Amino acid sequence: MNIKFSNLHPIYFSEDRSVHSNIWGQEVTIQPGEKIQIVAPSGSGKTSLIHFMYGLRREYNGSIVYNGKDVKQLSPDQIAQYRQENLSIMFQDLRLFPDQTVFQNIEVKRQLKPFHPPEEISSFAERLGVSHKLNMLCCTCSYGEQQRVAIVRCLMQPFDFLLLDEPFSNLDENNRKKAMELILEEAKLRNAGILLADLKEIEFFPADKVFHL
Repeated sequence: MNIKFSNLHPIYFSEDRSVHSNIWGQEVTIQPGEKIQIVAPSGSGKTSLIHFMYGLRREYNGSIVYNGKDVKQLSPDQIAQYRQENLSIMFQDLRLFPDQTVFQNIEVKRQLKPFHPPEEISSFAERLGVSHKLNMLCCTCSYGEQQRVAIVRCLMQPFDFLLLDEPFSNLDENNRKKAMELILEEAKLRNAGILLADLKEIEFFPADKVFHL
């Protein structure tokens, strides 16, 4: 699956935002397996771009096209299928269920379209240092622990592209690198692309392309 942005522009941004942007107002194609880093300060539309790609919001002009299909023209069932089979996401605000256990938060995602068996939840949690939290309510976790839980969750399903919105903002350097290593392994396993949006370039993410909004 490839993704094409064609003259994409949020309707709440002035047209001059496109002048210096590598994405807004441009023609951009992301190929299968590419690792893309989106870099921009707060308020530049990083989260908007991720939400547009995931089909959550439609307040934009231009188009986002998956394999020749305009996202805005997809039915709710088609969007749901893309989310199950082709796109996985880690939201900036995580969107975990605070009154469910860490394991339940991860397992509910895995069950929607399993890629890994359930025992991999424990394996991934161990690698990211949150295995001791699996049977505890998510609300008992620190924000950094919740970020690691959200990373494990987004790796449970099949995907052609992984969308990451500031995934390491509350992690120390050691945990950032551990998480990145796991993400890269999982993307390679699927021959999948990664689109990582952050405030600055992440030096240990081996991006094929860097775009500035």
